[in-house]
Amino acid sequence: MLVHPGFDPIALQIGPIALRWYGLMYLLGFAAGWWLGQVRASRADSSWNRDQVNDLLFYIALGVILGGRVGYVLFYGFQGLLADPLGLFRIWEGGMSFHGGFLGVLIAMALFARRYEYRFFQVTDFIAPLITPGLFFGRIGNFINAELWGRTTDLPWGMVFPGGGPDPRHPSQLYEAGLEGLAMLLILWLYSNRSRPVGAVSGLFLILYGGFRCTVEFARQPDAHLGFVAFDWLTMGQLLSLPMLAAGLLIMIWAHRSPAN
Repeated sequence: MLVHPGFDPIALQIGPIALRWYGLMYLLGFAAGWWLGQVRASRADSSWNRDQVNDLLFYIALGVILGGRVGYVLFYGFQGLLADPLGLFRIWEGGMSFHGGFLGVLIAMALFARRYEYRFFQVTDFIAPLITPGLFFGRIGNFINAELWGRTTDLPWGMVFPGGGPDPRHPSQLYEAGLEGLAMLLILWLYSNRSRPVGAVSGLFLILYGGFRCTVEFARQPDAHLGFVAFDWLTMGQLLSLPMLAAGLLIMIWAHRSPAN
């Protein structure tokens, strides 16, 4: 049995200014995504340039932050929104949703594609591998904050979390960091190194994330205020990820069958 280290959520403080680990993880995720984007744009067969990657990061950041916050409030805290509508704007209190951020990024990518006259899936194919470092660092931030821990377990790597009671639990944040972050980065990077039909990389991203997230949810503790949303086993994370998995399969089939490809 392991015990969570109980990290201080503040990584660095100078006077009244505090840099929290969770915010630092977001910065590292954006920085890693930007660097990977520059690497991809520098390839001889790339139609992208470095300035476009810089603009792309700005669009992604807006999509992640705005969509992530709105998605969290709508998917996981709607009753709280009804009671306190201004809570939507208090981002410093915490609360971000991957699925909301994902929808925000899709809208941002549609606007970016229109500005630079790309096809929508050309843009999403380019950014798919770049998103994965953000997923990795975001889950590491969850682990440091000792939040979103897993269900109880008797496995030797079970961990006692602050606020999680005396029983060891799955360190599900680390499972997600390894699968949604590192494994997806490796698979998508290698897959996109060769010429693929437009939309294929995007489809694979959705398949991988939907599959990994649905799997890890069986080890992750459901949100206390939501519990299981159906059948005494389906969580909100699975409910939101299953459509991604289905959409990824459809996009992959379309990409390989479309005459335009």
